[in-house]
Amino acid sequence: MRSILALALGCVVGALEKTPGPAGVALHRAPGPGRAQLADTTYEFISTVPSGVRLEMLTDATGIELDAQITQVVMTGTEPSDAVFDLVVDGELRAPVTSSGQTVIHVDPATTALDEHPAPPATLRFTLGSEPRERRVEIWLSNSRATQLVDVRVPEEASVRPAPASGPMWVHHGSSISQCSEADRPTGTWPAIVARRAGRSLVNLGLGGECHLDPFMARAIRDLPADAISLELGINIVNGDTMRERAFVPAFHGFLDTIRDGHPDTPILIVSPIVCPAVETRPGPTLPGADGRVRTLDRPAELTLGSMTLTRVRELLTEHVERRRKAGDHRLHLIDGTALFGREDIADLPDGLHPNAAGYARMAERFLPRSFGPAGLLR
Repeated sequence: MRSILALALGCVVGALEKTPGPAGVALHRAPGPGRAQLADTTYEFISTVPSGVRLEMLTDATGIELDAQITQVVMTGTEPSDAVFDLVVDGELRAPVTSSGQTVIHVDPATTALDEHPAPPATLRFTLGSEPRERRVEIWLSNSRATQLVDVRVPEEASVRPAPASGPMWVHHGSSISQCSEADRPTGTWPAIVARRAGRSLVNLGLGGECHLDPFMARAIRDLPADAISLELGINIVNGDTMRERAFVPAFHGFLDTIRDGHPDTPILIVSPIVCPAVETRPGPTLPGADGRVRTLDRPAELTLGSMTLTRVRELLTEHVERRRKAGDHRLHLIDGTALFGREDIADLPDGLHPNAAGYARMAERFLPRSFGPAGLLR
């Protein structure tokens, strides 16, 4: 087998940056200037979770080996699970490839203390076929683990080149509910399901806990050659209690103004928050409860002035999308997130915040016709 790491990096789709480091090449989904401004280790880690990132290549190789440094974060007392990678050959989704070889970081939810158990890079082997003929190959990286590419190898005589795009570019930004770490495989996130069925080339900028109308993220979206844009907004702002109503409204408009600077006519679809019972009518922040479900704390009424619940976020997004439409932005649209995942779906919301794999699949089924169907808002 021969190394083709440099060539493979030219086949990466869905990442904003490829950053070499001592452990390998990180495939970041957040822009470098923003990461430098925040200088936040959690944000840096989430940026290297490659949800939606994949290698897309044309190759006559019969197999591919991939070395990756994989890191999983789990709560103290929780057992780690295997990392999952997906293989698609000529459009056919194959059985997932898994590895237990990963660094595990245990987090104590009470103290936030970290206990790290390092592991060497894992080797994942993907069998493409017995005959050395050219195939279109996609390797989807983990949707739930920080991952750095260490090496990629193919048989000595095999040829490899970047594959053409799978379709027009769809850029999606959102929270952990768009990163979908709870999905059981990389192609099982709801954005990935929608993109594959709609024939779109996905750039998933859903960052767990990190969707706060950050101006640098708006600039990143502005500068991408997107044919369609969707934004799942609101839940992290309530989770972290990071904005009051007075700040949220102009931040929302500023975020859209920046995107519109580069995409004056591109369809943009706002997705308001899905159901989260703890903060439907109570303001955040949310905290993990002893039962594993999110909860809120009581605070004096005078400190809640201007604070936001999910009900209020949905009202504000509806109101201000309509204002922009009346001002002439007729390619801006909104979907109520509870139409994608609502109270009737709470059985698939095990921690009260994140859907499980079945819940994400249902979200995809409901989002697809509204976005890319015959009368879809992103067509």
